[in-house]
Amino acid sequence: MNGNTNGDDQMQMNKIYRYILDKINVGVHAVNKEGRTIIYNKKMREIEGMSTEDVLDKNLLDVFSFDSNGNSTLMEALRDGKMVQNAKQTYYNNRAQEITTINDTFPFLEDGVRIGAIEIARDVTKYERLVRENLLKTGDARHTFDSIIGSSDRLQEVIEAGRRAARTSSSILITGETGTGKELFAQSIHNGSPRSSKPFISQNCAAIPDSLLEGLLFGTKKGAFTGAVERPGLFEQAEGGTLLLDEINSLNPALQAKLLRVLQEKTVRRVGDTKDRAVDVRIIATINEDPVDAIADGRLRKDLYYRLSVVSLFIPPLRERKPDIKDLASFFIGKYSSLFGMDVKRLDDEVLGLFHSYDWPGNVRELEHIIEGSMNLMEYGDTLSYLHLPIQFRNKPKLLHREKTQSADLMESNIQKGQTIKPLDEYMEEAEISYLKKVLSSHDFNVTKSAEALGLSRQSLQYRLRKWNLQED
Repeated sequence: MNGNTNGDDQMQMNKIYRYILDKINVGVHAVNKEGRTIIYNKKMREIEGMSTEDVLDKNLLDVFSFDSNGNSTLMEALRDGKMVQNAKQTYYNNRAQEITTINDTFPFLEDGVRIGAIEIARDVTKYERLVRENLLKTGDARHTFDSIIGSSDRLQEVIEAGRRAARTSSSILITGETGTGKELFAQSIHNGSPRSSKPFISQNCAAIPDSLLEGLLFGTKKGAFTGAVERPGLFEQAEGGTLLLDEINSLNPALQAKLLRVLQEKTVRRVGDTKDRAVDVRIIATINEDPVDAIADGRLRKDLYYRLSVVSLFIPPLRERKPDIKDLASFFIGKYSSLFGMDVKRLDDEVLGLFHSYDWPGNVRELEHIIEGSMNLMEYGDTLSYLHLPIQFRNKPKLLHREKTQSADLMESNIQKGQTIKPLDEYMEEAEISYLKKVLSSHDFNVTKSAEALGLSRQSLQYRLRKWNLQED
């Protein structure tokens, strides 16, 4: 009876241990004396992107691989009885995905004999990737003011203001909707300034979690937190040059306060350090909403706004500088014509009219995407026409409304001129036949491609061709 009770108790305790192991927020990996995995908890599976079946009861070195100059801290603990703490290790899972962890590893002893080893791991893979691949690269400031396309008065005023601001080292706040070209202006200012030979570093503040951004901006001191190494931040890396902070309103208030201190004192203190380091960096910040609204809603500190907006530039949205649409479209046509090996030279008047009637909520970036998408649909010819426009663009309510309005205006014009008014059925029949012929001709009478352009099924188009006795190849 007692034996059964003890066995039940042991089973119950094992369940509790497994439950605890899967609930804790660190990875736990243990191997026996042969190096085979005997414990592999849920968090470790998440860190390494592996399943229990991939790892359990398999030799560690058969599942994971390590760089030639790197060793498994777990196997070292098993082989040498070596205990390590806060050791950073980079290795690869069975799909060659890179993993970086900070480990506490120690041998497991029984009566003084090593019978296994256990490792407790914290994941820093994302942090390391951000630092290496994105944040520690010097920005490539390729653009100048001559790169900015458009001759409208609104745009030329901003360009002239930017040229004047480039002569000094004052902070600049660039305001503009998404897709208006704020970074283009920031690069142009840097390249037009005395700092042009120094680094230009760009960082989107909305792309990085707050928990990582402070160390990336200001740098870290070794030992400041688990896995922290001695590393300069973006301010130090941009020394003598320009640091672009994109979407500054996405920073939390605490980080905004620390940024304000750096701007005021012209010094930076690495996370975990007590030493202030002098920095000479010009700050250009961007915001994609009205700063007054951002301040009122608590997304931007008023004192930081005043410090950043020594010079303020407002990039007008494309809907407010529509005279630039033709030049921009021509530029993008040339760009993608060269890239795709095509010989497209222009827009037809109908497309240009539609572009001028559209509000462009995505601004210049949206226009570029529409041009690129249209040229992907072209087979031949040197003119981008309505039929080449992506279906999702043609189906936008405002464009559909404009087409209906144009048809109505044409009918009204005919009536006013005293022309014979046709029955509606006859008018619609002629209009459909004319349009079908135009689409078929533009697609070399290929029914499948014509149907796709019209947003019809092949069967539906074939029915209409038979109905109107149109030629089908």
